[in-house]
Amino acid sequence: MPGSIVIGHRGAAGYRPEHTLASYELAARLGADFLEPDLVVSGDGVLICRHEPDISDTTDVASHPEFASRKTTTMLDGQAVTGWFTQDFTLAELKTLAAVERLPHIRQHNTLFNGRCEIPTFQELLDLRARLSHELRRELGVYPETKHPTFFATAGLALESRLLDMLGRNGLNRADAPVFVQSFEVTNLQQLREAGLRTKVTQLLGACGAPFDTVAAGSGLTYAELCTPEGLRGIARYAQGIGPDKLQVIPRRADGTLGCPTTLVADAHRVGLLVHAYTFRAENPFLPVEYQSSALPSDYGRAIDEQLTYLRAGLDGLFTDQADISVAARAETARVGRVGRHSRCSPATGAEHQD
Repeated sequence: MPGSIVIGHRGAAGYRPEHTLASYELAARLGADFLEPDLVVSGDGVLICRHEPDISDTTDVASHPEFASRKTTTMLDGQAVTGWFTQDFTLAELKTLAAVERLPHIRQHNTLFNGRCEIPTFQELLDLRARLSHELRRELGVYPETKHPTFFATAGLALESRLLDMLGRNGLNRADAPVFVQSFEVTNLQQLREAGLRTKVTQLLGACGAPFDTVAAGSGLTYAELCTPEGLRGIARYAQGIGPDKLQVIPRRADGTLGCPTTLVADAHRVGLLVHAYTFRAENPFLPVEYQSSALPSDYGRAIDEQLTYLRAGLDGLFTDQADISVAARAETARVGRVGRHSRCSPATGAEHQD
């Protein structure tokens, strides 16, 4: 595939309710190279595609009186969260729910599809991937994220063995498979390697804080420490890439405009790690001030220009809610080169240029 990869973040979440088969299929048809599901577990042990174990904001569960008593407060990564949680439902029960748009105030168009898509299993996504790969005559990749692995392990519903089994049964647990397994935690990725995971691995990084397995254990590196040259060398022992917040690649200034690139991409490349940054979205609230088009949250800003700036900083991949926009940015980058004529910063030094 040409240039940086385009990762359909939760499918085509900018156009359809996230983590639905409709969203994943649209992402593929818009040109995404990889489809990205977040994986959580049902009470009867099935991997399903949802952003979080709490399904309050992404399904119509609140409108189901038969499940009213399932609403509960639980500790999720050290925080008390009230809602409905996947581990309290069987797969059959989850299949009676319908997906809804998570950001209706920004993506009002997506609410047209509320109630029209069910919650898919990971196997259903893998089946869709195989079908579309054949139909589109290009092999689509899958980029599963293990969500809150410490939380699910504590609940007796560990994600790791289930993921390994699913990849193996679908012929995808091999080094050359179009698969990246990702997590914000560290221990589970290392354990997956030890248990026989042969696919590529991406260590996700947060802009602040520490992996929750580190917090729970009371020891380990923070995300800032993982981003140091020494921390990156440690990641390279079990992973092929990192997935930083895009602000860790190019931060914003106090006025909300883009600053200068950090050394993260160069430092990661130096130890052989790919860099796939998240999350690129077209709507104004998600863009730097200078790329916004208006004060309306639902309006698109200059999303292609933002992505061009990041691609020129050396990214190897983009997690994107609008795959077609990222495909366009990648194509333009290929035409004009990775270093822009009007770049305000030197990627090597971070020093600003005078325009």
